[in-house]
Amino acid sequence: MNSELVINSTAGEVNIALLEEKRLVELNSEKKDQSFQVGDIYLGRVKKLIPSLNAAFVDVGHEKDAFLHYLDLGPQVQSLLKLIRLTTTGKNPDPLLNGFQTEQDINKGGKITQVLSPNQWVLVQVAKEPISSKGPRITSEISLAGRFVVLVPFSEMVSISQKIKSAEERQRLKRLAMSIKPKGFGIIVRTVADGKKVAELDKDIQDLVSKWKSIFNMLLTAKPPQKILGELNRTSTILRDLLNANFNAIHVNEPSLVEEIKSYITNIAPEQVDIVKLYKGKLPIFEQFGVEKQIKSAFGKTVTMANGSYLIVEHTEAMHVIDVNSGGRVKGEGGDTNQENNALQVNLDAAAEVARQLRMRDMGGIIVVDFIDMHNAQNRKALFERLKTEMKKDRAKHTILPPSKFGLIQITRQRVRPETNITTVEKCPACDGTGEIKASILLIDEIENNLRYFVQEQNEHDLSLVVHPYIEAYLNKGFFFKSITSKWKKKYRMKLKVTSNSAYHIMEYHFFNKNVEEIKI
Repeated sequence: MNSELVINSTAGEVNIALLEEKRLVELNSEKKDQSFQVGDIYLGRVKKLIPSLNAAFVDVGHEKDAFLHYLDLGPQVQSLLKLIRLTTTGKNPDPLLNGFQTEQDINKGGKITQVLSPNQWVLVQVAKEPISSKGPRITSEISLAGRFVVLVPFSEMVSISQKIKSAEERQRLKRLAMSIKPKGFGIIVRTVADGKKVAELDKDIQDLVSKWKSIFNMLLTAKPPQKILGELNRTSTILRDLLNANFNAIHVNEPSLVEEIKSYITNIAPEQVDIVKLYKGKLPIFEQFGVEKQIKSAFGKTVTMANGSYLIVEHTEAMHVIDVNSGGRVKGEGGDTNQENNALQVNLDAAAEVARQLRMRDMGGIIVVDFIDMHNAQNRKALFERLKTEMKKDRAKHTILPPSKFGLIQITRQRVRPETNITTVEKCPACDGTGEIKASILLIDEIENNLRYFVQEQNEHDLSLVVHPYIEAYLNKGFFFKSITSKWKKKYRMKLKVTSNSAYHIMEYHFFNKNVEEIKI
């Protein structure tokens, strides 16, 4: 599978589109002055303990205090608090924890008041960015993520990513990690370490140990609230987690950002530095690579799929709801068997699109998908397996339950950043801006989709299309001496006449057959 990153840098933010086989699957946006990213480490001060929630609110410099639950303290929080006391009072221990006596793990069923007290200093890491009116969600279980491993202070544990399936490879990686890990630190070996040599893992570990030393040195003089270590920017984080041999291009429209990305790739994968390319075209970069059009078609309330079926995506305070519709274009002939097969095909296509939508919009929390009802147990199982397969591409932690008796599939997906919302409506000229319609960028595609349906499914080969005068001129005049109307007539081997009606609003159109009777879907 070929993957590409298309990066659009503007004055205030950087937008990053991940394409797989030219299809948009992830869209990230990062403001250039953004603070409180997932992975950032802060020295905070406990502001308030809430025994009823078994949690604390911690001042980390955000307008809203960060939320720290007892279960997010981590088992070795007492060792971390001890290190903070020693470093901030001038009793400088060894940054590599040599001779450092760790404390006992805290009780999983304990109380926040047994561990923290008001005004106490605590080292925390952002687990979830501020969302809506909520402050950041934080943890004191510090971890430093590299390309191949994650370094965990105050631990001796070595674990291997569950996505590495080979038992032999898991054993090999565990032996390597045990031989090179520093004492007093745990190691989590990431999926991308599969097949890597000991020298690559060791370099990654040494880089992370250097980060830990910088944290230690910052603590010597830090006063809360203060950022101790910033996570990589969003672009570098995506490259760290996703860059592999399948990446064939990274297109960037800003020279300085090109150099920054090349510098980062030189450190993690020098053999791929040449895939970074500066975009110099006249069109906006997202328009050139088809990203803009895909954004407009994929982020609305209604998401149309290739076979004419569509999804309805609704957001509520408690959950997200996705409804699958066949769109009326699925043939119903052949009785119940054919109807069941049609429902299965629509559901399988919808499963792939649902997985894509969750990644693109970064939807988190509870998601309920209402697929088309199927009576065959094997078909329901096939749908469940297809959805699980498609969701394996998603880096966010998620859980999928089998179809319920009502045909609903429930998904929980980790939410660490605000959901991506993009407006896909524009002012309607027919009502002088008082109403809204679907984005006009999709109008010509919609007309052609209906045209194809009339020809291929209803056997209509002599049609008239009536549109607004602007649209009629666009279709009949065209570019490069060949109109869109002419291309359609040749493509679908039909007679087609496009005329205008000035009474129509700009998005209105109607099809008529040779008997001048209007035909509709």
